Amino acid sequence: MPARPSVIRGAKGSVARACLLGLFATGALVAMPHRAEAQSQTNYNLYGVPGLIDMPSAGVAPDSEIGTTISRFGNNTRTTLTFQITPRLSGSFRYSAIDNFDTVASVDGVYYDRSFDMRFQLLTEGLYRPSLVVGFQDFIGTGLYGGEYLVATKTVAPGLTVTGGLGWGRLASRNAFASTGTRPEELLGEGGLPTYDRWFRGDVAAFGGVSYSPNDRWTFKAEYSSDNYDQERRIGEFDGTSPWNFGLDYHFENGSQLSLYSAYGTEVGAQLTLVLNPRKAAVPGGLDPAPLPVDVRPRGSAADLGWTTDPTAVPSSKVALSEALEQEGLKLEGLDLTAQRATLRLKNNRYYAVSQAVGRAARAMTRNLPASVEEFVIVPTENGMALSAVTMRRSDLEALENEAATEMFARTRFTDGIAAVPPVEPGLYPDFTWSLSPYVALSVFDPDNPLRADGGLRLRGNLRLSPGIIVSGSVTKKLTGNLDSVEREDESSLPLVRTQYAEFSRQGDPAIEHLTLAAYGRPAKDFYSRLTVGYLEKMYAGASAELLWKPVNSRLALGAELNYVQLRDYDQLFGVQSMVTTDPVSGVQREIPNLNGHLSAYYDFGNGFHGQLDVGRYLAGDYGATITVDREFANGWKVGAYATVTDVPFEDFGEGSFDKGIRVSVPLGWALGTATKRVNSVSIKSLTRDGGARLDVDGRLYDQVRNSHRPEMAKTWGRFWR
Repeated sequence: MPARPSVIRGAKGSVARACLLGLFATGALVAMPHRAEAQSQTNYNLYGVPGLIDMPSAGVAPDSEIGTTISRFGNNTRTTLTFQITPRLSGSFRYSAIDNFDTVASVDGVYYDRSFDMRFQLLTEGLYRPSLVVGFQDFIGTGLYGGEYLVATKTVAPGLTVTGGLGWGRLASRNAFASTGTRPEELLGEGGLPTYDRWFRGDVAAFGGVSYSPNDRWTFKAEYSSDNYDQERRIGEFDGTSPWNFGLDYHFENGSQLSLYSAYGTEVGAQLTLVLNPRKAAVPGGLDPAPLPVDVRPRGSAADLGWTTDPTAVPSSKVALSEALEQEGLKLEGLDLTAQRATLRLKNNRYYAVSQAVGRAARAMTRNLPASVEEFVIVPTENGMALSAVTMRRSDLEALENEAATEMFARTRFTDGIAAVPPVEPGLYPDFTWSLSPYVALSVFDPDNPLRADGGLRLRGNLRLSPGIIVSGSVTKKLTGNLDSVEREDESSLPLVRTQYAEFSRQGDPAIEHLTLAAYGRPAKDFYSRLTVGYLEKMYAGASAELLWKPVNSRLALGAELNYVQLRDYDQLFGVQSMVTTDPVSGVQREIPNLNGHLSAYYDFGNGFHGQLDVGRYLAGDYGATITVDREFANGWKVGAYATVTDVPFEDFGEGSFDKGIRVSVPLGWALGTATKRVNSVSIKSLTRDGGARLDVDGRLYDQVRNSHRPEMAKTWGRFWR
């Protein structure tokens, strides 16, 4: 069918006129002068985005808020993760299950669908101006929920808001009154691609509604929906008789939301939304004891150099400082002490924020070093690598302890620690540590099952032969789980580099997750190196070499990594197997290449945003690039997304078209209120496929190096005095 011009057609009869009158009425209401009162809660709809019931609104969540919504409505179950990326921009990932939706892709009558949304606030609400939001629903997915909208919301009286909007796609399937061209109706096959050829094309329909909150706990809502649920009606699984929906929200004190709905005349729905904001501490103020105060020197004591002729003074100062640092969870690895300068080689075992470790070390130095020592140089180390040399004056510490941390930062100098670092004190190494803890391994969004998991115990061990030479290993014992029940069908022309994880789970019990020898070093100023050999991860053994260039004061870093790998035996013990894989369904054999690696660029954009670009060869031999963007918070939280596109055609890649996902890192100290370096990271992938797969080697350099450099420490310097 030839494309129609992208112009708006005339109204269609009385229904269209009624819709237009509704929009004009809404416009009149939003024009009433009333300034919105600050609201602590966000009303999320059945799609897990700010909205009324099934329709969106122009409400915007507080900056950085994460909302996780689980809703059930008719035969639809939707689970949505929404993140307020900036004060105006938000993104959502949704996983839906529709019962009795009998399509080719259904599993036992249940159709699983993955979709992404984006919303941007064009206008903020003012005295006369409504909030205005443009939204893209299911703009990366199969298009089942695909639609675009332009929606306005205005507070017209305390607690009373009015919403009116225009929808396209699915949001124009009921009582459309105009058109902006031709829009394809079919679903998008494998999905995973932006639906830009459909945006704001096709029929246009109006939607709207009102909400009233008599207090900060209860919200009553009513809406007119422009979604006719055409796809569901075609298969006889939806018979709603009315466009009107009614709902009730209850907000708990922590911001979570419980909702009940009456929808479309025949359906009922329920929804639970859990919210948190990474910027807000779970335990305000924390539970750690305050550090000891700076010990201010008596007047004139700095001129006393008598201790320099006492042969016991330096050893006794080292012992005293070492004991004081141990009380803070820090370790003295080396100390150079002269009449007016002390250089400390510091290992931080406790604090996620290196600035907090440096601050506590500096206070301990004021209390345990001779009074004539005026200049403190603290060199944080990680895996034996000297990172930055943080230089400060003792007199500044004494004068500024009760001032803003920024005052001390302005007087602190950062240089490369490679030339300043003292030698390691004898007797500290070798050093052995171990731990026993539970573990959970997840597989989500598999086409046959939305959630699979293994759980059991993990035994870890680390033997540090020297600061930069480490033997480490991890052994797991599965106690329960169903990861081994995955039955994969051949959907791509790639070797099976990741989709054999079910067989690894089936035979690997107990399993050696990794067993490696790693060497870290500083080959030159601004350069860092890593060489790891052994059983690198649960699927691959071999060798991995990495080189990183990262100046102390730069936001830019460049890296290179080269890996030689060998596929491990499925039992994950000490054997390896052929690099030729055989698909269990088709019987097709394909060879995994031994070599893979990447060139990487990292950049800190400021304002909490960080980007990474990796270009190179992936495990399956495909060539391409991965781009990652994270929003990072000073307390250690990270929320980001990545996408990998390689030379594998989308149809050969299989469902999803290309690799992409969301990743979230949560510092354990944020949740517990006590200092710890442990971080729990979760990657939410739409699917596990063989294209764009990377080696999962431990100890990559960038994150451990940059945490002690000036740009990163500037973000967390507020913890220097804590």
